[in-house]
Amino acid sequence: MEPSRIAVAGASGLIGGALVRSLTADGHRVVRLVRRAPRSEDEVRWDPERGSVDAAGLAGCDAVVNLAGAGVGDQRWTPAYKARIRDGRVRGTAALAEAFAAMERDVRPRVFVNGSAIGYYGETGDRAVDESAPAGSGFLPELCVEWEAAAAPAREAGVRTAFARTGLVVARGGGAWGRLFPLFRAGLGGRLGDGRQYWSYIALHDEVAALRHLLDTDGLSGPFNLTAPHPATNREITAAMARVLRRPAVFAVPAPALRTVLGEMAQDVLGSARVLPKRLLESGFRFAFPDIEGTIRAAL
Repeated sequence: MEPSRIAVAGASGLIGGALVRSLTADGHRVVRLVRRAPRSEDEVRWDPERGSVDAAGLAGCDAVVNLAGAGVGDQRWTPAYKARIRDGRVRGTAALAEAFAAMERDVRPRVFVNGSAIGYYGETGDRAVDESAPAGSGFLPELCVEWEAAAAPAREAGVRTAFARTGLVVARGGGAWGRLFPLFRAGLGGRLGDGRQYWSYIALHDEVAALRHLLDTDGLSGPFNLTAPHPATNREITAAMARVLRRPAVFAVPAPALRTVLGEMAQDVLGSARVLPKRLLESGFRFAFPDIEGTIRAAL
């Protein structure tokens, strides 16, 4: 991809920050969407919860990547926090898509890569699913359906739109895995529940590479699962963490205890999502870290 002007929402997050570093290193000019008054010409103000964005600041961008949203695992799922999770994603996406649709064609972005999640599929048990599978039921699947639907004005305006249905990102510096590493280092790691639930993960390196692939490859639109090709059970992941970190992993957290501590959010930890990146592989993408042990080592 030739050097271009790319806007990124969620640039201060784990994935967004890594993506910005990658784009900048390759000579692209990155425009950050911020929730405060802009401090430079490379910042554009927006308020995703209220569904507003300074559209003029996005005019002339070649592509827009939207990774913004309150962390699903950051707090207990109270009604207020669930509304915050939803509003930032759905209203923020709608604001961007509607802004693109209102722009003149010659200044409209050509590509829109919008965040989504494998939460779209809900509980899959041992059944492997790819992008052709229907949405599941419950808060996360319903959220993902709304989230992706909010991008419709961009698609209808002719903007190539791809949805990055991301799994659990394995990184040392943030996200769910950022909390797991210190526990395992301290010898306090262990399986969650019975450990039979599948976790569909992806190395941060591969997550950024996949987002770049969606940006750079003409014709890629619709949903893409950003997960490594070999999902593993929580039991298998626990054993891999213990091997890599050379620490025992003898502690186990019973499912009832997790439900007591986490409330509704426990379903995201105890639920099984065996998700395969079929369309990503078919598009020619190759994973640098396709298995769990290599993924964990990459994070370290």
